[in-house]
Amino acid sequence: MTADTAQPTQTRPKADRVEVRFAARVVVGVTALSAVAGIVWGLLAPAQHFLVVSGGGAVSLTGESIHQFDAMALFVCFGLVVGVLSAVAVWARRELRGVVQFAGLLVGSLVGAAAAAVVGEGVVGIRYPSLDDLELGQIVAAPPGIGTLVALIAQPLAAAVVYAALVSFSPDPNLGRPADSSG
Repeated sequence: MTADTAQPTQTRPKADRVEVRFAARVVVGVTALSAVAGIVWGLLAPAQHFLVVSGGGAVSLTGESIHQFDAMALFVCFGLVVGVLSAVAVWARRELRGVVQFAGLLVGSLVGAAAAAVVGEGVVGIRYPSLDDLELGQIVAAPPGIGTLVALIAQPLAAAVVYAALVSFSPDPNLGRPADSSG
C-alpha cells in the first residue's frame, strides 16, 4: 500500500478538562446530596418494637414487623428521588452533555448510595440506644436498617434510566451541545 491509498484513521475525541472537572463536581455533589438523604432517612426510619421475654429473648409486637419493610422502602424512595434529581440537574448543563457526564453521574450515584447507607446507619445508631441490659417485660426499639444491599441499586438505576430517557428524547444528534464542542 502506498501513502496515497492509505486508509484514514479515525480518532476519538478526548474529553477536555472542563468536562472532566464537571464530572468530578457531579460525583462530589451527588455524594453530598445522598449523604443528606441518608441523614433524613436515619431520622425518619421507623424502629421495630419488641417485648423482652425470659431468657433475654424478644418477641415482636403485633404490627411492628412491617417496619422492617418501611425502613427499606423509605431508603429506596430517597435513592430514587436523588437519582432522578441528579440526572435532571446533570442534563441541564447543555454544553457539557455526553458520556463523561453520564459516567460522573453513575459513579456519583454508586458512591452516593453507599454514603447514604453509611451516614443513615450512623444516624440510626445515634438515635436509638444499644440493646444491652434488657429487663424482663421491657419494650425496646430495635434500630432500623436498609435490610438488603440490593436497595443501594435504586439510586444509580434511577439516574441511568432518567439520563438515558433524556438522551433518547433529544432531537439533536449533539444532544443540544453547541456546534464547536466535541462529544
